[in-house]
Amino acid sequence: MTVLVGLDVGTTGVKAIAITTEGEVVSSAHEAYPLSTPQPGWSEQDPDDWLRAGEKALGSLGVDSSRLGFSGQMHGLVCLDERDRVLRPAILWNDQRTGSECAEIEELVGLERLISLTGNRALPGFTAPKLLWLRRHEPDVYRRIHRIMLPKDYVRFRLTGEWVIDVADASGTLLFDVAHRRWSDEVLSALEVPRDWLPPVHESTEIAGAGDQQAAALGVGVIEPGIVSVVLGTSGVVLAALPAFAHDPQARVHAFCHAVPGTWEAMGVMLNAAGSLQWFRDALAPGSSFEELTEEASRWSAGVEGLTFLPYLQGERTPHADPDARGSFTGISVRHDRGALVRAVLEGVAYGLRDSLELLRELGVMPEKGRVSGGGARSRLWLEIVASVLGMPLELTVVEEGSAYGAAMLAGVAGGTFADAREAVTGCVQARETIDPNAGWASAYDEGYARFRALYPALRAGEDE
Repeated sequence: MTVLVGLDVGTTGVKAIAITTEGEVVSSAHEAYPLSTPQPGWSEQDPDDWLRAGEKALGSLGVDSSRLGFSGQMHGLVCLDERDRVLRPAILWNDQRTGSECAEIEELVGLERLISLTGNRALPGFTAPKLLWLRRHEPDVYRRIHRIMLPKDYVRFRLTGEWVIDVADASGTLLFDVAHRRWSDEVLSALEVPRDWLPPVHESTEIAGAGDQQAAALGVGVIEPGIVSVVLGTSGVVLAALPAFAHDPQARVHAFCHAVPGTWEAMGVMLNAAGSLQWFRDALAPGSSFEELTEEASRWSAGVEGLTFLPYLQGERTPHADPDARGSFTGISVRHDRGALVRAVLEGVAYGLRDSLELLRELGVMPEKGRVSGGGARSRLWLEIVASVLGMPLELTVVEEGSAYGAAMLAGVAGGTFADAREAVTGCVQARETIDPNAGWASAYDEGYARFRALYPALRAGEDE
């Protein structure tokens, strides 16, 4: 039996999965590792923690891992010296130290030109601002850089000796010409970043690799227009495949290369989706289960009598790109109880996802349905709320193994088991259940979304007075 293996290098741990060529899961393993926050707003990890955890997880599968695909957290920076030694801890996607460097990049390249080249504006989590930060704050480290890598590519390098990157993950560096699927000499020149620091670029299907969101989208079959990926993980994502490069002029959604050759993607990201419910449980309902909280929420009607939650607990990316944005409950009355607050959290996250969907529609995306994944998808109530707010049915897939599953499918394409990504999707991905919008909630959610949209600018205006 041919077995395909995927390894996902996540923020809290690695996940390894082995599947058959029909997409059935043979075995899986997970290994955790720590996250370091040496200063407020900083987020770092030891790259060798990824390697040790990856080797242990792969060893736990009990299968031959010769057909191995990789996915992982995007944007992180790993720096190696001329002897391929790690120079410092990796700076991760959720690190917020590079605000001034982002402003510098947009001035050096020009904001409009940067967006047209890379499909994105400079955000603190991206790779390029991290390099400028090192040049300014750790010049001894910067001078010793021989080559750089993203997280999953470091693990690949140590396991296989290959120094490569795929177009999907490279799209999140802010050093990549996304439209032409190659490194941007113009951006590299403007930022004075040496071209020879960067690995050779390949299509995801050639080297079995992709960023975690592209791999997750492949794993639920989102490879062409008509279906969008809706992720209810710690963060929230709405991702659409595009037949040609397109970008929002204000870069409110990200434009990246997709894992399927000849296709691109537009992706809206909210920083706290299921993370919002996690925060609520930990801060206000310790000891309660998520099932108990959502059961209490189900007793309230749609719209929660005007109670509105903004999920901007750590700033926001889509649509506001505002690291200083903050969350709020607005419209609380004496009638509202804990269940009402929980339902407002579920609805606030759904409204945030709709922000992303509306921006994708402005780019010409007209989805008929969504494929949903992530920990929040275990709540039937939340799925019905999201389907109703987005105004489209959501499908759950038979296998819900996330990015590692898509990485295993890429291993099958790269190894010749599948002719291409579409054949991999046809052979492996199946929908098992559909959650339709609740027609009775439509009016309440149209009104609720209008309140939600008005709340952020109103609060920002109040702060500026």
